[in-house]
Amino acid sequence: MSQSKVPVDIKYRKKANLLELHYSDGQMFELEAEFLRVYSPSAEVRGHGEGSEVLQVGKKYVAITNIQPAGSYAIKITFDDGHDSGLYSWEYLYEVAQHKDAFWQDYLNRLEAGNASREPSLISIKQL
Repeated sequence: MSQSKVPVDIKYRKKANLLELHYSDGQMFELEAEFLRVYSPSAEVRGHGEGSEVLQVGKKYVAITNIQPAGSYAIKITFDDGHDSGLYSWEYLYEVAQHKDAFWQDYLNRLEAGNASREPSLISIKQL
């Protein structure tokens, strides 16, 4: 993988709820927690093959609670909804950052087609 696709600095801006990725060539991307959550590279979100993706709904206010390195090739992000199973490789982060606008529009289109919402459900369900 090209060194230009490996961030030299990663910052989580908690108040803005977004991840900043800085690259050696001067590029900087901002990825919102909601965007990262709905585009998690985990099997729980992406499924196990083309057409088995699971539409993520109600994630508008999701926040990042932890970020940890995963070797020298990725980070593991934990979200406040409990999701923590995706490893965000440097290549994957660069790809979603490069195409963020198109990916986001695709997500909004899929929500609309599924008659779903970014807004969380008002019903609180707790399992004890």
